[in-house]
Amino acid sequence: QLIQGLKAAGEPTRLRILVVVARGELTVTELCRVLGQTQPRVSRHLRLLCDAGLLVRNPQGTSAYYRPVRRGDGREVFDAVLRLVDLEDAGLQRDLARLETIKAERAADAAEYFENVAADWDRLRKLHVADADVESAMVEAVEGLRVRDLLDIGTGTGRVLEVFADRIEHGVGIDLSRQMLNLARSRLDEAGHRHCSVRHGSVYDIGVESGSVDVAVLHHVLHFLDDPEAAVHEAARTLRPGGRLLIVDFADHGLEFMRAEHAHRWLGFEHEEISSWCEEAGVIDVSSTPLVHRSESDENTLTVTLWTATQRPDGPAIYTLEAAS
Repeated sequence: QLIQGLKAAGEPTRLRILVVVARGELTVTELCRVLGQTQPRVSRHLRLLCDAGLLVRNPQGTSAYYRPVRRGDGREVFDAVLRLVDLEDAGLQRDLARLETIKAERAADAAEYFENVAADWDRLRKLHVADADVESAMVEAVEGLRVRDLLDIGTGTGRVLEVFADRIEHGVGIDLSRQMLNLARSRLDEAGHRHCSVRHGSVYDIGVESGSVDVAVLHHVLHFLDDPEAAVHEAARTLRPGGRLLIVDFADHGLEFMRAEHAHRWLGFEHEEISSWCEEAGVIDVSSTPLVHRSESDENTLTVTLWTATQRPDGPAIYTLEAAS
């Protein structure tokens, strides 16, 4: 395995690929632009790097993003090789300049999308407690827990990954919206959070091994879903023994315009409802913290609730909704 990894890295184009992918996940098309080579040739190099255990391919619809492997022998080889590279090399400098152009284009596309939805988001934010207060409560909820791997389900703009970036070893966000993923990817790149990545995925079939993460987050996701209970079960399945599930969503409310204007399928949730879903999914010690808007006199204000639950010490059981019912 070591020889295969060194052979894969010991070719000029593949070494260039390692250098640029170390700065953020990229598609084949983007790598072709950086390297100035054809897609079949770049694809062949990527396949060899993946076979050698140095890179990981994350399919997203008709595209796929490539990033360094996170841990294990392949990561050790990757890091050892990168330490020996002369980044002042003129050829690599040209590659990195083209990479910055691609990142700038991503940022521009993300900014345009955000501009289109910002007005609605700002209107919603005025109805509930400040984001900073919610984020502070989420961070406090995992105090004392060693977080190696964090999973943000329905990552949106990637804000949750940004909040926890300095407290985790690795973070992964999933979302169905490719526009949101582009925005999240741009923000993470800009902040230098290379240990965090995002990918396309469903809340009902996350594609993560059972018992593989320390914290799973569902931040303002459940009220959009046809089947929020199934999403809670899937999130709980991913937790290691002692891992923490964080659910942030609105408490039960009667603002019908949220359904008509913002595609909310659920007008908030009762504590007993979320608690029963968590317990049926096998996570225990469910608690809730209401975060009330400062202007409680406004009848249209919303209460945001943070629910927390803990995976049992003996690890995740394989629960199904049929079994739970």
